[in-house]
Amino acid sequence: MPFTGFPFLVFAVIVALYLLNSIKILREYERGVIFRLGRALPEPKGPGIILVFRPLDQIVRISLRQQVMEIPPQDVITRDNVTIKVNAVATLRVLDPTLAVVKVENYAYQTSQFAQTTLRSVLGEVELDELLSHRDKLNLRIQGIIDQRTEPFGVKVLSVEVKQVDLPEQMLRAMAKQAEAEREKRSKIIHAGGEFDAAQKLVEAAHLLATEPLTMQLRYLQTLTEIGVEKNTTIIFPLPVDLLSLVRDAIPKGATPHAHIDAQQS
Repeated sequence: MPFTGFPFLVFAVIVALYLLNSIKILREYERGVIFRLGRALPEPKGPGIILVFRPLDQIVRISLRQQVMEIPPQDVITRDNVTIKVNAVATLRVLDPTLAVVKVENYAYQTSQFAQTTLRSVLGEVELDELLSHRDKLNLRIQGIIDQRTEPFGVKVLSVEVKQVDLPEQMLRAMAKQAEAEREKRSKIIHAGGEFDAAQKLVEAAHLLATEPLTMQLRYLQTLTEIGVEKNTTIIFPLPVDLLSLVRDAIPKGATPHAHIDAQQS
């Protein structure tokens, strides 16, 4: 009798071990694509506890988390014949695990190849100034093209960002000269505007002083005070403004001071 129950016990242990080995635990962000007798099941399994009955079933784990993929540096010739080296960063996510496994061999590698070719083709159609100033628009265009090509195998490209643009040394020097010329131009325009405003204010001040002669006397005394405060050896002889007015009124209109003096001597 003991020997008759031993095979059953062995069989029960084997079955228990098989069932324990068939238990798989998938995390919240994981899905399992099950191939039963070589055919993929319609819906992926997970998350949680699932049963994979080997060798009838085979499982391929797929992560649904966002993945950051760096696009290697690409040599690009822009539309204005400038050779640059550009690299970018793409963010992608698997939406359909079954398509990502069945349709392509390696969805990440294929997306990377699509991104490299799209980056070269799109940036080759624009000029350097547009690449540097409208980078957001180009990022959206590249992202849309790559996403359209990856949609058939269940991968969504969320964003593409141009990470770095390496310019030739000659182009950097030319851009530096251009920026310097632009700043010098703005400086001259600002300086000319200041001179114009100052001249305009002087004209207004002259008109204001002409309406009230006493203000000229006050301004004259204020100037003497400012000069006296400074530490210098300048000797000043105050001359009344009224005296200058008398001299000005004594000179006939249309005659120069030298002509008036010669007339008095004769």
